[in-house]
Amino acid sequence: MTTPDTAPVSEVSAPRVVLGVGGGIAAYKACELVRRLRADGCDVTVVPTESALKFVGAATWEALSGHPVATDVFTDIPSVAHVATGQRADLVVIAPATADVLSRAASGRADDLLTATMLVTRAPVLMAPAMHTEMWTHPATVANVATLRARGVSVVDPAVGRLTGADSGAGRLPDAEHLEALAELLLRRPDALPRDLAGRRIVISAGGTREALDPVRFLGNRSSGRQGYALALVAAARGAKVTLVAANVALPDPPAVTVVGVQDARDLHRVMTEQAVGADAVVMAAAVADFRPTTAGRTKIKKRAGQDPEPLTLVQNPDILAGLAAPGPNRPEVVVGFAAETGDDQGSILDYARDKLARKGCDLLVLNRVDGGRAFEVADNAGVILSADSKDEVQIPLGPKTLLAAAVCDAIAARLDPTRRTPQ
Repeated sequence: MTTPDTAPVSEVSAPRVVLGVGGGIAAYKACELVRRLRADGCDVTVVPTESALKFVGAATWEALSGHPVATDVFTDIPSVAHVATGQRADLVVIAPATADVLSRAASGRADDLLTATMLVTRAPVLMAPAMHTEMWTHPATVANVATLRARGVSVVDPAVGRLTGADSGAGRLPDAEHLEALAELLLRRPDALPRDLAGRRIVISAGGTREALDPVRFLGNRSSGRQGYALALVAAARGAKVTLVAANVALPDPPAVTVVGVQDARDLHRVMTEQAVGADAVVMAAAVADFRPTTAGRTKIKKRAGQDPEPLTLVQNPDILAGLAAPGPNRPEVVVGFAAETGDDQGSILDYARDKLARKGCDLLVLNRVDGGRAFEVADNAGVILSADSKDEVQIPLGPKTLLAAAVCDAIAARLDPTRRTPQ
């Protein structure tokens, strides 16, 4: 039995996070990230650039973090702050990372406390760019990002949306909750975000289907979509071009991910079948209804005194996972299924999961135990990854759903043919 290397956050001392803030309008969004990281139990030191302080003042950063704020290498000379800040860090996050910060970091400059910290630290570094689209796509910025990624820095692509003024496009700072999730992942597992999925296209389903009974009611399930969204977030951070097919999910879109909404199992079947064409991998993390009502009422089913409703008759929905895993020219190289299981007197959860893996024909199956309030509608998850070509079981301990997502991405990357990678 194999277990991926995980480094649990210390239970003795708070994880030490340095939050660097570049001089862009998105600096105000970093305030929420400080609050979230501190709520997670992190000790946060904010290191803004001089220009960042023109957007958010030092008093705000000090009140939110509980630590003094400095920008230059000459403050607090006796403690050698320009070296000690980076040495003490368990993680460095730069949000927003402006075009200027990316350029100076790629050049190895150390002309302020932030860039000096980046040179000194040996902790994981997560950079979240934010700028106008033209700046993000300029060859100089593209080259600087490539340089930083080649050095092992995790540079996530920005979100797409409204920028300053009337402009829209790629360049928005990702939401604070997404940066929080990636930061938490890197604190637990510093090697979780290699660029090993660059040039790959991955299609992921998430959420739970709803089968209409009438215009008001539906048959559904408890899936929130959090695990599928975590998979999309991590896969995109590892370089994949991700399409996320979301069934009834009320979560913000992960950055740099194309989201397609669906309602019922037949919608999901159609869209997944379409999107799987040309994909390197598909991951069926959505909870799909096995059955649907034979007919859905055109009007609301009325409650009438003394009368029971008509019996509900059901018909099977398409088996989406089996269809995606079936041999054929459009079959993705790697097909991953999920199994939400409970054991009973006929078999264990592993027995049922192994049976599903064989029946569906997928390459990998992620087993989630769902009794006792596990898996659904909660922030954490645990699981076991089973493979069709091995009896090994990869046990993923209880932790953030991004931790399980990273292990699934590991398993996908290990099975992809390196000669089929699309050039970036």
